[in-house]
This record gives sequence, structure tokens and C-alpha cells, in this order.
Amino acid sequence: MEVAGRPLVAWSLDAIAAAERIGPVVIAAPAGFEDELEAVAPEAAVVLGASSRSGSVANALSRVETEIVAVHDAARPLAPPALFDSVVEALAEDLGSDGVIAAAPVQDTLKRASGDRLRVSETLDREGLWAIQTPQAFRSEALRGALAVDAAVLEAATDDAMLVEAAGGSVRLHPVTEPNPKVTSAADLALVEALLRDLG
Repeated sequence: MEVAGRPLVAWSLDAIAAAERIGPVVIAAPAGFEDELEAVAPEAAVVLGASSRSGSVANALSRVETEIVAVHDAARPLAPPALFDSVVEALAEDLGSDGVIAAAPVQDTLKRASGDRLRVSETLDREGLWAIQTPQAFRSEALRGALAVDAAVLEAATDDAMLVEAAGGSVRLHPVTEPNPKVTSAADLALVEALLRDLG
């Protein structure tokens, strides 16, 4: 997918290259796109992704030898270099944590709905609730252990931090103050494209 005239992944790769605390890059590629990603990122190692997000992370992690690893979704092309450095630095300094993850406090009112007619059954208290983003930094061994679970558990995971938490690990939030939206719809793509063109 292209955004603002470049492959979506290229924006994240630029930010990673400009970060001071990030080393070698491993990309988990969808089947059939390995050659294309190797052309976009010739200095990165490209591995075959899996059927789940966390399965893809596990495949990429097999190529990592560093004590700390940062995981990022290419669908968040606005993450700046400083954010990558910040989550890695925060984890390196906090010996009591297994992970540090980018997050923003929830601003919207949240409601739980039930039934086919989507009737509101409950309004949730948003105090203390955070929307989780990437990049996320982990101690590599803690992440490896958390990913060593049944494939069905990997399929159900919406982020890797929840697997680290489920394995008994300690995960800390790193507040994000700048826009870091994720491209999941055509409307998201239009918004991100406009923001990237403004930055360019």
C-alpha cells in the first residue's frame, strides 16, 4: 500500500533508521510480498509472517540477538524516531519491567453494548484506561517466553504486551503526546496521508 507517494512501511523504516537506540531491523512479510519488502528495505532482514500478528512477531524474533527488542506496526507511519528511542530507553532504565509500550489516555466515552440491536448495557469508567499503540519495547527473553504458547492463544492476542502480561511479566505505559494513528480503514489512510504531506 502506498501513502503520500511511498510504500506505507517506508515511513516507519525512515523513523527507525533515524532513531539512535534501534539496531538491526527484521520485517515479518505477508506471504508473497517478501521480494517486494526486500526491495523497499534492502538493509533489513525479511522473514515470512504468520497467520496471526503475534505469530509474525515470533518469526521475526527468531532473527533477533539483542537483549531488548522493539516491535512496531508498519500501519503506524507517524511514529517519530524519538518515540522508538524513548520506549527502549525507558525499558533499559527500568530493571523491574519486562516491557514498555506506547499508549495514549482514552478520551472518548466508552459504552458496552449487548444483543443484536446493540443496546447500551453499560457506560464504562474511562479513568485509568489507555489506548495501546506501537512501538513497544520488550526484554527479548521475556517476549520469547510469552510467545511460546498455543497457536490459538497467539491468534487471539491483540498485542504482544498482553501475552507478556499473561505470562506474569510487568509492562509499563509510555505516554504518547503526538498523533500516532493506525491505518485500518480508508478514512484512516486519508487522515494519515494528509498528516504525512503536512510533515513533508
